[in-house]
Amino acid sequence: MNPKSEERTLLASVVMSSPGPLVVGAALFFGHSSTQLADFIRRTAELAAIIVSWLVFRILHETGEPDIIRKDKLERIANLSVGAAMCMSGAAMMFIALFSPNTEKGNVIPGLIIAVLGVTTNSWFWLRYYKLNHKKPDAILAVQSRLYRAKSLVDACVTIALTFVAVAPGAPAVRYVDLGGSIIVAAYLIINGIMTMRGSNGIIIRQQT
Repeated sequence: MNPKSEERTLLASVVMSSPGPLVVGAALFFGHSSTQLADFIRRTAELAAIIVSWLVFRILHETGEPDIIRKDKLERIANLSVGAAMCMSGAAMMFIALFSPNTEKGNVIPGLIIAVLGVTTNSWFWLRYYKLNHKKPDAILAVQSRLYRAKSLVDACVTIALTFVAVAPGAPAVRYVDLGGSIIVAAYLIINGIMTMRGSNGIIIRQQT
């Protein structure tokens, strides 16, 4: 597999993920859903993680076959950075979900649209990274496959929560659905952050069949 193809996929991930935090962040001016706020933090952390992975992949492949020790060190640094960012974001989101005031939710449609688009786009990237890693196992590609698999599942959860808020904003159960959506996203970040950091301790992460 040509590393250029893999790098283009990583770059496409960066480009496709960049508008998410901007749009969801702008949507926060019109809506006050805690799930939407959690989704903004989640997308920002994921964008940072993808950028780090892209940069590390470029460094490792720009001069041909890298030194094994250097390769392991860079992958370990990248995984630790990504894992730590995800864990910190998850902890912050859990705090927001549990202690945010129960205010009017406002318009959550922009965030809902981004979540629906995210399910489609992230599922495509998940399958793309799975295929690339299956043909030529690579720790960075495997982590991206796992990340996008989880992104797809979380976007599905966010879509469900925001749909409930949009359809029945005044329903008593909205608070609990919104809270539940935030907790699910936070738990996802923390669990996957821990798994990523564990993978940095000499464990080669491979995509599960």
